[in-house]
Amino acid sequence: MRGPTAPKDPEKKRPALYIMLDHNVAGMPGNDGSFRDSNFMEGRLIEQVKGVYGDVDQNILSLLEHVDGFLKLVHSIGISIVAANESERNDTVQFTMQCYGKEDKYATGTNVRAECPCDGMEVAIPVSESGMNDNDDIIGAFHFDFPGKCKAASVTLKFYLNDGYEAPEIEIDPPVDFESEQYKKMIERSLIHLGNTKRLKRAIEKAKRGEETVIAYIGGSITQGAGAKPIDKKSYAYLSYRAFCRMFTDNDGANVRFVKAGVGGTPSELGMIRYEKEVTDYGAIEPDIVIIEFAVNDEGDETQGACFESLVRKAANAPYKPAVILDFSVFINDWNLEDRLTPVGEHYDLPMTSVKAAVAPQFGSDTVITRRQYFYDIYHPTNEGHAVMADCLAYLFRKADESPEPDDDSDFTKEPLKGCEFEEVMLIDSANAGQYGEIKQTAFDFKDSDLQFVERDLNGYSTPELENGWAKDSGTTGAEFALNITCRNLILISKDSGDPNFGKADIYVDGRLVLTADPLANGWNHCNPQIILNEAESEAHAVRIVMHPGDEEKRFTILGFGATL
Repeated sequence: MRGPTAPKDPEKKRPALYIMLDHNVAGMPGNDGSFRDSNFMEGRLIEQVKGVYGDVDQNILSLLEHVDGFLKLVHSIGISIVAANESERNDTVQFTMQCYGKEDKYATGTNVRAECPCDGMEVAIPVSESGMNDNDDIIGAFHFDFPGKCKAASVTLKFYLNDGYEAPEIEIDPPVDFESEQYKKMIERSLIHLGNTKRLKRAIEKAKRGEETVIAYIGGSITQGAGAKPIDKKSYAYLSYRAFCRMFTDNDGANVRFVKAGVGGTPSELGMIRYEKEVTDYGAIEPDIVIIEFAVNDEGDETQGACFESLVRKAANAPYKPAVILDFSVFINDWNLEDRLTPVGEHYDLPMTSVKAAVAPQFGSDTVITRRQYFYDIYHPTNEGHAVMADCLAYLFRKADESPEPDDDSDFTKEPLKGCEFEEVMLIDSANAGQYGEIKQTAFDFKDSDLQFVERDLNGYSTPELENGWAKDSGTTGAEFALNITCRNLILISKDSGDPNFGKADIYVDGRLVLTADPLANGWNHCNPQIILNEAESEAHAVRIVMHPGDEEKRFTILGFGATL
């Protein structure tokens, strides 16, 4: 009988740079019935690594900027996935590392794929066998496709390094103690202004009586639920709505309606236009509470706060007088726009809550929750982060309930602080344009179905954003779009894209070139509002849109307009 043969020498244990550590992922339903979780890394990969570690050798980080550096640095990619439900750990999930190409961002990059078991066993992909090459530019995204029953899991993703490179040691964070006194004190810091609670107390009393009460949220991707897994049940909006139901109803919130109108990558400049469509359903819904979250989306606001204040007044001055709450989220570098926006809240004595005020002071000392635990990526919260945001709002609800009844309401008609010229702005698209102006178009009759999709209200599935637009397809020439309208301000909403088949368009108002819109400037599919007219008085104006010279055969999509008549 022969004994066992001598084993091969084991491969040397290489240093590993963690990209994700016990990172929650959840497959969200797509239009084709598939379930995918996408983590976009364009411009974010270095910050993602810094979010895991804190300080990292700059030489290592610089090699992650482009694929040519990655190929020098990384020996292999390790992925391990653990299904959230133990019964689903026999399933598999397909991992894809998508590289963006140098010539064509989406068409010429390499897709590095691996089928990964959901039982935690690591799958290693040697870079030498990945197919990555000189035509790849950057690492654009990590995708997780869920073909089986498993729809939620935790992922650990690491880059094993080549000889000569070292990775920093990683420290495992202790679990967040959501019941500790230290945590409660952190949450208390979030209440930066209780404000006039007359309207909020009225909404709370309405809910307590069992009457139909509507709580609505409008904001950017954080309000949409980005980073929450699953997005429909773990977002701060949903969690704080459920907290409101537990606190003020005895029927599990059966009388409380939840409206969520968060759209990724969009500012209050778009929020004020889509308010009627997505929050009030053109008057069919009358919110009792409106929570506005644009503290990290308004950096590019052309009006430096007038759009935000216009949205506040639009909501607050509705005949049914909802309570308006300002909610300030934060990025991983402790940045937001509170300095610009809190004066608006103070001007109208609004309740305001700031997660920055809660978490930023404790990062690094007397830590309750670490940056790595709070942030899913450099912009968005994890499930734990969303829970913190929800607890901040719940604390505000409770303090408002306990506060004495104010004698008078806030005055939302007084002189604005930043500006309110867009307070009565309305959405004009192909569904209603004939009521407000005259449209003439040539070759802007293409149906663009590749729009930005978002999850709304209680839905886990996504639907298109601003679907009633006008689009020009590639290959057509002589395209022209004309709008004759009487108004005092006008905002063009166009589609941004990463597709090189899209081209620039020139926008003329009354014969004057006011904007050359470049859909590729931001590099991803989302809605982009830009002011093309802002006057004190309403007058007749002629808008003309044509393709920019050299881009005549390329694509361009008009999603709609915001107009104050």
